[in-house]
Amino acid sequence: MRVLLIGVGTVGEAIARMASARDWCEALVLADYDLARARSLEAEIGDPTRIAVEKIDARDAGAVAELAGRHRVDLVMNAVDPRFVMPIFEGALAARVGYVDMANSLSRPHPEDPFRQTGVKLGDEQFARDADWRGAGRLALLGIGMDPGLTDVFAAHAAKNLFDEVDEVHVRDGGDLRIEGYAFAPVFSIWTTIEECLNPPVIWDGERERWFTTEPFSAREEFPFPEGIGPVECVNVEHEEVLLVPRQIKARRVTFKYALGSDFIDKLRTIHALGLDRTDPVDVKGVRVSPRDVLAAITPDPISLGDRMVGRAIVGTWVIGRKDGRPREVFLYQMADAQETLRTTRSQVVGWQTGFNPVIAMELLASGAWSGSGVLGPEAFDPDPYLALLDRYGIHHAMVEMEPGAHRPT
Repeated sequence: MRVLLIGVGTVGEAIARMASARDWCEALVLADYDLARARSLEAEIGDPTRIAVEKIDARDAGAVAELAGRHRVDLVMNAVDPRFVMPIFEGALAARVGYVDMANSLSRPHPEDPFRQTGVKLGDEQFARDADWRGAGRLALLGIGMDPGLTDVFAAHAAKNLFDEVDEVHVRDGGDLRIEGYAFAPVFSIWTTIEECLNPPVIWDGERERWFTTEPFSAREEFPFPEGIGPVECVNVEHEEVLLVPRQIKARRVTFKYALGSDFIDKLRTIHALGLDRTDPVDVKGVRVSPRDVLAAITPDPISLGDRMVGRAIVGTWVIGRKDGRPREVFLYQMADAQETLRTTRSQVVGWQTGFNPVIAMELLASGAWSGSGVLGPEAFDPDPYLALLDRYGIHHAMVEMEPGAHRPT
């Protein structure tokens, strides 16, 4: 498979290191707006026969299509901020090649009732193009990172192998990961952090077959994370699984909650109150500048924080349902230790944890184990070969049985 990787930041760097080491990767084009960063990564990988470097403006769908055609790629791998999803997605379609991303097209809150009704939902713009992708005979695989991504695969695995009937699917992201030495340092893009955390969270109501919204950081819940971590407070956050999972798995309720911590939440609320999350430019002494761009410029780059991260990141899918007529609850999860991950992979833990998933998916697409056309999420595919590859590559994943009814989602 020939791959055009757009974006070699925290996650893109991890993807490039892993994909370039796989036999299925015939050629890899590293494309970024920062040519020096792409060249530095190329030198590190050190395989000039298979690696090429290009400068690209991810806002330009035509440039994406031209680059894909010139390098005769089979697939465009999108590893940049979600604000660039649509031009890259459209560029891949124009080039008639496959497409993979780790986040969906952006949402827009309901203009009159944002904390009860959905407006434009995550992924709506992409799913609206499903017929065009099917007509082209090409696949756009959405949301195949860690979460969304492996969390969706876990949901599909539970529905296929562990339950006769699924009632609820709840994704929980937490652990005891922390960054030492900074008052405010998100573990991934500040743009993504703001979009996820300050937009109205979405919840799936399967009884009424509808999505609805709520207040940011609502429904605080102590979730008992495994691996000896124990209860950690999680809150509602907007996330793709809630929009993806119900398209394939029948469930009465689907939620996503994130362990942000009260201090981090307070800082995000302050950022919002001051208008620093705004993307529309303001005039600063004759210079037009976006407040969010200023915030991004003064916030530490997550790719540089790997050695400051300590603790463990645990992301998993809590499934509630019935098996053989009895209630059953399980939590399927992946755990990564920050220092161990940096030592063994040379990647920042969140970048690696997110990045190994599209590499697994691309291998399945290259082998034909996963195939199809149209716009689909990870839960649309057979989870068994995916989890088998995790085992083959020694990527930790596990499951714990939970006592039915002992801990109720809020």
